[in-house]
Amino acid sequence: MTSAHDLNLRHLRMLPLIADSGSLSAAAKAASISQPALTQALAKLEAGFGTVLFDRTSGGVFPTPSGRRVLQRVDRALRSLAVACRRCAKNIPAAQFENYLTTAHVRGLMALAEAGSFVRAAEEAGLSVPSLHRAVRELEKLSGTALVERRGRGVGLTRAGAKLARGFTIGVTELGAAIEETADGGGRLSIGAMALSRSHLLPATLAELLRERPDVRVDVVEGSYLELVELLRSGRIDILIGALRDVPGRDLFQEPLFTDRLTVIGRAEHPLAGTVADFDQLSEHPWIVARRASGLLDRWQQMFDRSGKARPEAPIQCGSVALIRGLLLRTDFLTLLSTDQVRSEIEAGTLVKIESDVPDTMRTIGAITRRDWFPTKLQDVFMVALRRTGREAMPG
Repeated sequence: MTSAHDLNLRHLRMLPLIADSGSLSAAAKAASISQPALTQALAKLEAGFGTVLFDRTSGGVFPTPSGRRVLQRVDRALRSLAVACRRCAKNIPAAQFENYLTTAHVRGLMALAEAGSFVRAAEEAGLSVPSLHRAVRELEKLSGTALVERRGRGVGLTRAGAKLARGFTIGVTELGAAIEETADGGGRLSIGAMALSRSHLLPATLAELLRERPDVRVDVVEGSYLELVELLRSGRIDILIGALRDVPGRDLFQEPLFTDRLTVIGRAEHPLAGTVADFDQLSEHPWIVARRASGLLDRWQQMFDRSGKARPEAPIQCGSVALIRGLLLRTDFLTLLSTDQVRSEIEAGTLVKIESDVPDTMRTIGAITRRDWFPTKLQDVFMVALRRTGREAMPG
């Protein structure tokens, strides 16, 4: 299958001209090229996308049904690249930067953002190191600003470079989606999974999806909210699933799926098992808490702060439910978790809910996407399955 990086940006810019004018000759004139050159460029794009983009008739040229979908994606991709260029351009016309931008520039900066060195980035992008250096230098000249800085033995992107790379990544993601939508077969999904989604919600949803679409390929990226949300914003993951934020970024859209109950969990032989513990008794035991800057840690802290009691000792901060389960089974540590995350251990009788005076803490679980997200057909199918699984997870 063609990669988004195989598409020629100059050729892509001609597609809106063809669609708007309804004529190859008029589009060629607007693009300042010959009609045979435009026809050849269109043929290469149709081969790249794997579909006929325009019907040629005596009355003009008109987008095919698949061509209209591709044109939407291309428009979104070009807009993302243009916005990134405008925000980065210093002391030069933004249009000049945008019009001279090439696929090599885009691919090179994206690879450098990922790799952190010119050698590894060149290998990733399939370029020679001199070619990558040249592409980055041209980008800096076009933008009028420094994009790369030395960091120890490697290199990193400046703030301007990181913003430009993010815009490039979103644009390339749109082009990749256009290619996948016109190709025969399944397609790919990239899902960001926070802790709770990994125990039941995401496995159940993927099982349902794969029964319906066994030909799809899914990349599940695990991590905390802070780690995953930046991948979402840059287009590296499609959907982020887990606990929703009280105040999400303005660029994000949150869709609630169900309400989850957090409760105190300990081992079956814990001294507090079988009792109704008060805050003082809970404070006598060490705790395992979520990592810094997580919604779960905030709720644990609020639980004690609102009671007026001092927070107990929490010597372990951890985001791995598997590690937390292992520690709870071997120690008198306590933690705050959803019972869904330790369902197997509770059913086996090795972990228990510690009854206490502490009211259960509720949190909303859902899907987070970019506000300007334009889902593919496969992503729509996944969201339908996710909503169905979420409804089944609702209490009662």
